[in-house]
Amino acid sequence: MTLKFLGIYPNTPDDGSPTIWLDEATGDLVIQSWKADEATVREAQEVGSIPGHSTDIPDHEGVFRLPANMIQFIPRPDSEVNDGGNGGS
Repeated sequence: MTLKFLGIYPNTPDDGSPTIWLDEATGDLVIQSWKADEATVREAQEVGSIPGHSTDIPDHEGVFRLPANMIQFIPRPDSEVNDGGNGGS
């Protein structure tokens, strides 16, 4: 695994700040961020995702809150970057 640093929460203190890396071998994002509070987890479970899919959170997964100003560091497909996200129109 080769991680590439993408970004850290702006004006961050010395430790404990949201950070994003890219696994260059798989394209996966590795995210350090704040754990979602119980109210957020409950609401996510109530909203669910697709019909019939469990809303339980497995022990090997977690729900994290990524601050909106961190979205700038998430890579996008070239087509979105090159055309401003307009799908070429």
